[in-house]
Amino acid sequence: MAQKYEQLLLKNQLCFPMYACSRKIVGSYTPYLSPLGLTYTQYVVLMVLWENETVNVGQLGNILHLDAGTLTPLLKRLEKAGYVTRERSKEDERVTIIHITPEGDALKVKCKDIPGKLAKTVSALSEKDAKELYRLLYLFLEG
Repeated sequence: MAQKYEQLLLKNQLCFPMYACSRKIVGSYTPYLSPLGLTYTQYVVLMVLWENETVNVGQLGNILHLDAGTLTPLLKRLEKAGYVTRERSKEDERVTIIHITPEGDALKVKCKDIPGKLAKTVSALSEKDAKELYRLLYLFLEG
């Protein structure tokens, strides 16, 4: 039998439960976002824009921990759907500014109950544990 290395056992990997949980949570959004024609990533982009109305692609990438290669096609699809507009900065043509449109802003009403519906996803955690998990995940992201 081939040699086993403890450090390569799946059960010993911190990354695996994080990955699996991420997939489970993102998948839990699908029944709520699909009828709106949105993916989870488009939804979080819209959340940033509902909060800020206007951001540039670099700021959006920093907030969401996504690169421009991921954001550009996603933003093009949101623009085609009429939810955002993209324009070059007048001060620096290399910078693309994203604006929420009235149609994109109107999606807030359709999405406002989604976070409450998704609370069931973490119902196995106490409120204290959920807050601690939130704190630890952001600590990891910022580290």
